[in-house]
Amino acid sequence: MRRRRVWVNLKWRLSLAAGAMLLLSLAVLAPVTAQAAASSTTETYIVLYSQGASTASAAAAIQQAGGTLVWNYKEIGVVVARSSNSAFASTISSVSGVEGVSATGKFATRLNDDQVSLNDGAGSSSGDLPNAPTSDTDSLSPLQWDMRQIHAPEAHGITGGSPAVLVGDIDTGIDFNHPDLKQNIDVANSANCLSGAPVPGKAAQDGNGHGTHTAGTIAAASNGFGVVGVAPNVHIAAIKAGTDVGGFFFPEAVVCAFMWAGSQHMDVTNNSYFADPFLFNCRNDPAQHAVWKAEQRAIRFAMDMGVTVVAAEGNESEDLAHPTMDVTSPDFPPATSVSRTVTNACVVIPVEIPGVIGVTADGHNKQDPTGFLKSFYSSFGVSSAQVVAPGGDSVFGRSAESTNGRVLSTWPASIPCLRSVKEPTNDPNEPIAVYCYIQGTSMASPHAAGTAALIISRFGDFNNPRNGHMRPGAVASLLENTADSQPCPASLPTTSPAGFAYSDFIGTQSGAAQTCQGGIGSNSWYGHGQVNALRAVTNQRGNG
Repeated sequence: MRRRRVWVNLKWRLSLAAGAMLLLSLAVLAPVTAQAAASSTTETYIVLYSQGASTASAAAAIQQAGGTLVWNYKEIGVVVARSSNSAFASTISSVSGVEGVSATGKFATRLNDDQVSLNDGAGSSSGDLPNAPTSDTDSLSPLQWDMRQIHAPEAHGITGGSPAVLVGDIDTGIDFNHPDLKQNIDVANSANCLSGAPVPGKAAQDGNGHGTHTAGTIAAASNGFGVVGVAPNVHIAAIKAGTDVGGFFFPEAVVCAFMWAGSQHMDVTNNSYFADPFLFNCRNDPAQHAVWKAEQRAIRFAMDMGVTVVAAEGNESEDLAHPTMDVTSPDFPPATSVSRTVTNACVVIPVEIPGVIGVTADGHNKQDPTGFLKSFYSSFGVSSAQVVAPGGDSVFGRSAESTNGRVLSTWPASIPCLRSVKEPTNDPNEPIAVYCYIQGTSMASPHAAGTAALIISRFGDFNNPRNGHMRPGAVASLLENTADSQPCPASLPTTSPAGFAYSDFIGTQSGAAQTCQGGIGSNSWYGHGQVNALRAVTNQRGNG
C-alpha cells in the first residue's frame, strides 16, 4: 500500500490512556513566553500528558506559551494546540504533567491511490437487534466478484444488517449525495476531524473519492441500481480524517477521529490508511513519541467504548512482523523522507495495535484449489494479519469474472476516476451515479468491516448501549472463527498477462522477498483465512 498512499495504501492505529489527576503548574511558563519570538508559520501540536495527569489547565498553559487550544481530549490526556510561537514546544514541554509535545506538520500519511499505480465466533447466541434480508440484484451486482467471493449474497438471504448498527468510516469523507449511499448515511454522527476538533454533519463531504469508495463496499444500499455493500441495511457515518488534496492523514485528525467514534458509541470503524508519524512508529524515538502514543491512546479509547476497529494491512508488500527499513517516511512535506533502520520496536498504526483486526488483501484468482492468492502489493505479518478479504489484484487476479482485477464501488460524480462505470438511478436529484474500480488493502478492509457489522447485527443486543451492541473481542473472535482458512501457497505464479512473476514484487521498504509463514489455520499472509459473510451470520466455524 504505498505508492501514493490512500490505500490502496493507507495507514493506521492507536491506543488508550489517561484518568485521574495531577496538578499542572503554569509558573514555569511566564518568563519564557513573554520573550519568545513569533514564527513565520502557524503549526499544529500534539501535547501528550502523562498517564493520570489532568489536562484541566491546558487551555491556560497553552495560551501562556503563545498558543491557542484546538481541543482537549481529557479522557486520554491529549491536547491539540496551534501556535506561531517558535518557542511553543519547548515552553509547553516544561509544564508539569506534560510527557511530550510534537508539531504535526511533518507527520502525514499520504494515500497510496491505485489510480496512479504501476499496473494496471463460536458460542454466540442471536441478539435482539432488528434484521431483515435483502437481495443482490442491483444493476452492477454481476460485476461484484468480491461480494460473491466472501459469500455476501448468501448472507443477505438471512440479513442485510441492522439499521441499529453504526459503522464509522475513518477516511477522506463521503459523498453525501451519492444515490447508492445516502439512504444509509448517518449525517448527525458524521464529522470532519481535519483540524483536530470534530465538526459534525456534512462538513465530512468527500473531495478525494477514497472514502466514498470504502463506504460503498461497507454499506451501499440494495436499491435496484449500482452495487450492493457487504452490510446494505446498516447505517454509516463519515469521519473525515484525510485531506481532499493528496489524501494526507495528519495526527490531530486521526486522534480526533477515534475519539469521535468512541464518544458516539459506534459499533465498527474501518481504517484504510496508516497513522503517523511514520510508516513504522518507533516507541523510543523522541520525535515520534508524543504523536504515536496519542494515536494509540485514542484507538484504545474507542475500543474501550465498544468500537470494533478494522484496519488495512498496507500496500508495501512488507512483512510487518520483521521490519528492517523505512525509506519513505515522512511523506509530507514532499521530498523529506529519509532512510532509516527499523526493528520490532517499531510498529505500524493502527494495524499493529493489540485488539485491532488487521486485514490483508487477495485477488480473484486462486493460488491452488485451497484458496485465493494474496495480492501482490499487500503487506502481511504473523501477528498483525487476522483475516484476508478481496482487495483486488490487477496483475495476478484477472479473469473472465474479474476483467481488470479490481474492486468496484461508489465514487463521487465530481471527481475523475480512471476506471469508471456510470449507472442510471431512480433518484430524480442524481439521475446518474458513478462507480470506480480500485485495488488495495484499502478495499479489503471494508469487506471485513462490513462483515463485522453483519455479525453485530445478528448477535448484538440493546442491553449495553454504552459499551456497544457487542464487545470488540467477541466480534473479532466470530470473524476469525468463521473465516475460510487457507494455507501458505505451495508455489507462486511465475508469469502474468503482463509478463510479471510474483517474485518480482518485493518489499517496497526492505527489498525482501515475500515469504508466507504459518499453518492453514493461522499464517502471515491470510491470518485465520478469508472472511466468509455467510458463515459469520450463521455462526458456523470455518473450514480450517
